Amino acid sequence: MSLEMNALLEPGQLVRHPQAPEWGIGQVQSNIGGRVTVNFEEEGKVVIDSAKVMLIPVYDM
Repeated sequence: MSLEMNALLEPGQLVRHPQAPEWGIGQVQSNIGGRVTVNFEEEGKVVIDSAKVMLIPVYDM
């Protein structure tokens, strides 16, 4: 998977942050211009620079 995969993330999709597993599962709020806003269970709303972090989609809940 490459960083370009972040471009496919859509609002409502569930993800994990690979460097912050303690944040739990997050729900994508928006994905605009390489900035992905995610609301994480344990961390709250975070804006991710998709050029630096590849979020991991969660499919099994």
